[in-house]
Amino acid sequence: MGELQLEYIQFTDEMRTCRILNGMWQVSGAHGAIDPAKAIDEMFTYVDNGFITWDLADHYGPAEDFVGDFRRRFIAERGKQALSNIKFFTKWVPRPSLMTRRLVEQNIDKSLKRMDVDSLDLLQFHWWDYNDDNYLRALEHMTTLCEEGKIKHLALTNFDTEHLQIITQHGIKIVSNQVQFSLIDMRPMVKMVEFCQTNNVWLLPYGTLCGGFISEKYLGQREPGRFQLETVSLRKYKQMIDAWGGWELFQELLITLQEIAQKHNVSISNIATRYILDCSVVAGVIVGTRLGISEHIKENNRVFSFALDEQDKTAIKEILIKANDLYSIIGDCGDEYRRG
Repeated sequence: MGELQLEYIQFTDEMRTCRILNGMWQVSGAHGAIDPAKAIDEMFTYVDNGFITWDLADHYGPAEDFVGDFRRRFIAERGKQALSNIKFFTKWVPRPSLMTRRLVEQNIDKSLKRMDVDSLDLLQFHWWDYNDDNYLRALEHMTTLCEEGKIKHLALTNFDTEHLQIITQHGIKIVSNQVQFSLIDMRPMVKMVEFCQTNNVWLLPYGTLCGGFISEKYLGQREPGRFQLETVSLRKYKQMIDAWGGWELFQELLITLQEIAQKHNVSISNIATRYILDCSVVAGVIVGTRLGISEHIKENNRVFSFALDEQDKTAIKEILIKANDLYSIIGDCGDEYRRG
């Protein structure tokens, strides 16, 4: 193993995390079958290479079960103390309804059991319908569970700025908000980043590589049709590219990114990731891991081997200013999940 150049951040007073998080959405089943044994083996490989922070959810298929299996094997082979630096960030995504203490605690207990932990490192909460203000009741109950030790830190996923503000005004401590954030989707820069700066909230971006579109694979390629898009991620982010400015402008962006990548001897994906990592209040970006199918450890490691200079950033911005304003088209962060 070569010398690592990873970056870590003091996410909370007692929690140090890697600035690239291993995203486990791709084990949910929508990206192909996953072999559990191979998946656990690869989790060891990621951790041994310094990628010690994991992002998952209660609805990502067997993701929480994989964490439980990994933890038991890791403790058996290396001892419990060796596990202390590895962090697992899960989510709870309930159907909007009356949020009682019992309902909230029962669901948190399910995650605790599946992951085989006494306390969740970070619980990221999503709510589908702002018209139902039971999200505030749920967060109040989760705050109580934080005080009782079942949850260490409380966070959000895909909340917009307005409702993040409402939550903080209710005295609920939020550590981070997970949002879509990429060179294609810069909506967090409109309102979210400034609010987070003022209120000490981190952002955890996902979709930074648009499901793999922002890579050499699509440079110079014809626009793919729907049936050529093999994964849920590719279908989702192709729609984002269409709204952003279309395939021709996207090719201009890839050409610019390639020129910068060649300058730094890295990849297009590395440049796109580094750009978002350099944005204010970004604690780290979530990069999908297709455990047991493909791994990008060396690729991800190169993100930390260089710095973008002002010339690089200016070249990228010259492309971005040609794009449509997704904030006016879609709305604030997470609004794409709540339209209609």
